Amino acid sequence: ENLRTELQQVETQIRQTSPRYAALTQPQPLTLAEIQTQALDADTLLLEYALGKDRSYLWLVTTTAIKSYELPKRTEIEAAAREFYLSVSQSPQASANDVTAKREIGSTLRQQAQARSEQAAARLSRMLLAPAATLLGKKRLLIVADGALQFVPFAALPELSSEGGGAKPPLIVEHEIVSLPSASTLAVLKRKAGEHKATTKTLAVLADPVFERADERFKTHASQPDAHINMLNTLEDKSRDLGVIAEKSARESGLAEMDLRIPRLPATRREADAISALAPPHARLKVLDFAANRGAATDPALADYRFVHFATHGFINSQHPELSGIMFSMFNEQGQAQDGFLRTHEVFNLKLNADVVVLSACQTGLGKEVKGEGLVGLTRGFMYAGVPRVVVSLWSVNDEVTAELMTRFYKGMLTDKLRPAQALQAAQASMLREPRYSAPFYWAAFTLQGEWR
Repeated sequence: ENLRTELQQVETQIRQTSPRYAALTQPQPLTLAEIQTQALDADTLLLEYALGKDRSYLWLVTTTAIKSYELPKRTEIEAAAREFYLSVSQSPQASANDVTAKREIGSTLRQQAQARSEQAAARLSRMLLAPAATLLGKKRLLIVADGALQFVPFAALPELSSEGGGAKPPLIVEHEIVSLPSASTLAVLKRKAGEHKATTKTLAVLADPVFERADERFKTHASQPDAHINMLNTLEDKSRDLGVIAEKSARESGLAEMDLRIPRLPATRREADAISALAPPHARLKVLDFAANRGAATDPALADYRFVHFATHGFINSQHPELSGIMFSMFNEQGQAQDGFLRTHEVFNLKLNADVVVLSACQTGLGKEVKGEGLVGLTRGFMYAGVPRVVVSLWSVNDEVTAELMTRFYKGMLTDKLRPAQALQAAQASMLREPRYSAPFYWAAFTLQGEWR
């Protein structure tokens, strides 16, 4: 508590001495005319939500008009949002595998889960989109969410007919979906883009770090202690304070019963191989295994790359975003524990020129009270570091399927020359069309935040 009080005092000093930081984290609100000219074009709509105790609101902004709609109160919307989130963030296979191995029962359970998910999606879509359904067309949607809506995958919400009923395919089929902390943040990002230095290389990928001493990549296991050593014991000799912080962050994020064990993500290696192959050999960097450590993630050389891809775990604390971070190798090749956390305040201090940073296969670990500040905190850290757009996940994604989604996403950007928002839409829509990947769990977790152009 003392440290957090001290942090607040330091942040106050920073706001006074660093206007650039204040502009991003607490931007001066733009006027309507400024939003319409700086953030939008004829093919783009802004949907901004505000949840209230007695009633909530949606503002829909175009280049020429603004419309206001009254929505249900916060408790109703957040209850529907949580129901929808839980229905799409759980693997379609989980219930069947846990209950029985019988194929016919497993199929029934999956069908029931899909039906519940579709009902939850339709209910939330009617709450959030029905008032403005006739105006959406096929336009790009910039979403400024509030409260629990910051964790809602809008891409998976069904589009509504002009009458407000008759569910259609998910929004991602006809719309690019971009999330924003605020409309004013977009203007700040545009100004910062003018400060960018030209990158000389294409793609840097850090993937498949080493999290445990039990990892098979150690040359010998004879001298290693308990193979099931957990993260706190791993860090004990290196930094007891860091272990306390990790424990607190895990408890507040609802992970207290998980022993803080960090599983390897083997598919991230194949993911790294697949997306690296799309970039020229002389213009790519692929860092794996023990080398995928905190030092590599903070190397100033990353500023030379247009795309920076972290395929690892994320640790998001929705109550105290300063305790959020990204995980890299927790050991060196000799088995010695090392600090593998890249924390939010360190992300703010990076110097990057990338067009896009992707946090792939991260685990957000939401707590009972779903809040967006953790996710926004980490995202804004990269924005302050010089990145106009960040791709993050809203739940613990499937390792294998994420590798497939990311390969399609980068093919869109590097081979088909699509804008990042276009490439993500194309990748997600292509997954939706395939029966084995059609469940939102597999494709809807990833969202692009920041500048859409």
